[in-house]
Amino acid sequence: MSTAPPPRIRLFRRLAATVAAFALPIAGLVALAGPAQAAASATATYTKVSDWGTGFEGKWTVKNTGTTTLTSWTVEWDYPSGTTVTSAWDATVTSSGTHWTGKNVGWNGTLAPGATISFGFNGAGSGAPSGCKVNGGSCDGGSNPTDSPPSAPGTPTASGVTDTSLTIGWSAATDDKGVKNYDVYRGGAKVATVTGTSYADSGLTKGTTYTYSVVARDTADQTGPASGSVSVTTTGGTNPPDPGGKVKLGYFTEWGVYGRNYHVKNLDTSGSAAKITHINYAFGNVQGGKCTIGDAYADYDKAYTADQSVDGVADNWDQPLRGNFNQLRKLKAKYPNIKVLWSFGGWTWSGGFGQAAANPAAFADSCYSLVEDPRWADVFDGIDIDWEYPNACGLSCDTSGAASLKNVLSALRTKFGSSNLVTAAISADGSNGGKLDAADYAGASPYVDFYNVMTYDFFGAWAAQGPTAPHSPLTSYAGIPTAGFNSEAAITKLKGKGIAGSKLNLGIGFYGRGWTGVTQAAPGGTASGPAQGTYEQGIEDYKVLKGSCPATGTVAGTAYAKCGSNWWSYDTPATIAGKMNWTKQQGLRGAFYWEFSGDTANGELASAVHTGLQ
Repeated sequence: MSTAPPPRIRLFRRLAATVAAFALPIAGLVALAGPAQAAASATATYTKVSDWGTGFEGKWTVKNTGTTTLTSWTVEWDYPSGTTVTSAWDATVTSSGTHWTGKNVGWNGTLAPGATISFGFNGAGSGAPSGCKVNGGSCDGGSNPTDSPPSAPGTPTASGVTDTSLTIGWSAATDDKGVKNYDVYRGGAKVATVTGTSYADSGLTKGTTYTYSVVARDTADQTGPASGSVSVTTTGGTNPPDPGGKVKLGYFTEWGVYGRNYHVKNLDTSGSAAKITHINYAFGNVQGGKCTIGDAYADYDKAYTADQSVDGVADNWDQPLRGNFNQLRKLKAKYPNIKVLWSFGGWTWSGGFGQAAANPAAFADSCYSLVEDPRWADVFDGIDIDWEYPNACGLSCDTSGAASLKNVLSALRTKFGSSNLVTAAISADGSNGGKLDAADYAGASPYVDFYNVMTYDFFGAWAAQGPTAPHSPLTSYAGIPTAGFNSEAAITKLKGKGIAGSKLNLGIGFYGRGWTGVTQAAPGGTASGPAQGTYEQGIEDYKVLKGSCPATGTVAGTAYAKCGSNWWSYDTPATIAGKMNWTKQQGLRGAFYWEFSGDTANGELASAVHTGLQ
């Protein structure tokens, strides 16, 4: 395929609110002391302000207990290996191995007798601080410095499942001073605190999947790491779709909530939610060999008013989960058969996959921890990998080797298990020696539920002078600029590698690509550059092109139009009908599209995919 960026390059970002805003409930105050002799002039007390399973917020409070003013202060402590400080405020925090030091900044070093000052930090890991010193002496905060937080309870199991109730049980956590109670979480919300190792939940909705996890508290009110999560579906309701049925999948982009003003509620009001089987949520990032958050604000912080919300209920400032994730949770409650996958990578964020491929097991562990975070584990039904492109070039060039995709997907399948979906978006380069020949897609296919073959963006105005050509041709045609750049060639090549058609989805673009300075109406004309688009030159949503430049012809199963000096190609309900018929003839699993916001307000392209696959 062309090296020009597809539409998913547009990752409009916004500074995320701090992760602490979504932390699990506040843990108790834990004071740390050093040796028996107390420091004569200061104490330091540690508070675990919040814990959200994959991280926490901590705070040290320094108190001048002497009779003279302190002009500076330094707090030192140790964390066990694997627990670290990731960011700090109101102090300069440094480390040497597992030993951490917090020193005052210029404005808060002076501390009068009896006065206190605090500094805070975000951390990763589950360890507790020990060996505290303040200004070289013991912190003497009044409690045992070796009081570690409790371990994670065992992963819950379910019993007594009915239409509206169930019971979960778990094996006990351990703690050096004893476990006091357990916080039970349904999805991202705490629903109970119990002293035993079971909880009976009621008032549930029939035929609905709920995800549970448990966090232990010790006698000092310290919280430990969360248990593993279990997903349980209540009885009754509508049976889920046949796994062998046709896939109708659309991408929802996290950044669409900004300039595009496209929200999860639009999936409902457009009618599209009733006509899809899957949603790919795009995108999570890949950094340092790990899956990471893409846009925290859009993902789980943005507050929705009642009129913007799927269920007409406004977000509260202190609820544990907001943003797109909470809206997707509400959409799934209304349409329980929809499966939601978290897609990682994309054109802009695929550069991190090479490092991930160096340690696939560690990468898979990080992805599982993020996707199954107790705050939103019930939202997601699996993971999608959008690597552009393994052992080939996209925005950057990957040299991790032909086996890298297979190794990564194998590790993900092992970690996520058979109860979760594992999918991948892949190239549609059907040329000889092209991207589909650069990696072992056949060897990787046993580990995925299906591949989304990106059969769009074959041609576009990155070739500024043309020739004009449909960006998503179904078949070859006389004069096609590059042999093998069409859907039929890509599907044929993949089948030739031994990949069953039942594992392949055909890609549809809900947008067009265009040139300007064109004088020839038929494909193959010269141009002077990309046509103007709303968000980016050379690209425009179908909902705009439908009215501004109606289709005047078709080539290779794709519509095109010349309007003035502009030339555009895009899919319409009629061409989608043809492509869906071809999809069924080829025995493919189904179809997917990039992306929902390009469709009309009444979802006519999503309807065409749905109707065409009936």
